[in-house]
Amino acid sequence: ASDPREPVQASVRDLEPLVFQRVEKGPLSSLWNELIQRYHYLGYRPLSGAQMRYLVWSADGRLLAALGFRASAWQVKGRDQHIGWNHPQRVRGLHRIVNNARFLILPWVRCPGLASHILSAFPHPLRTDWTLRYGYEPVLLESFVEVPSFSGASYQAANWSRLGETRGRGKL
Repeated sequence: ASDPREPVQASVRDLEPLVFQRVEKGPLSSLWNELIQRYHYLGYRPLSGAQMRYLVWSADGRLLAALGFRASAWQVKGRDQHIGWNHPQRVRGLHRIVNNARFLILPWVRCPGLASHILSAFPHPLRTDWTLRYGYEPVLLESFVEVPSFSGASYQAANWSRLGETRGRGKL
């Protein structure tokens, strides 16, 4: 199911409106898992804690990307300093931070600006779906970019803020 498809070379405008399809159990879940395993540099591992997965499609039905969100990391110095909370506040509010654990533009998709467009458009459907599933609205998204392999330019272009470098591992 994850075999390469026809190349997509288009402008973002030509692909709009993008369709963010929430992935539940079943065939789409298998497809998402397979795409991440085959094409994402971290491969597939089940997402921990609260989570949501999505496939992104063009308006004309071409598969473009896959995203996965999960519960936030327990402690991240840069994030926690940026928020300015103390330990009790972090314990009470941490569940409202959602981690963008996987982001994959499929390798046959060549569309300048697509990644930043997805990253800037995504908070609305995620906020709605997360609130419906878990009963609370996320207030902050976080992600980690592996430097020097990736520059984080798509996140910066989507108006995400770089808060620093991490020293931990996994959820710790």
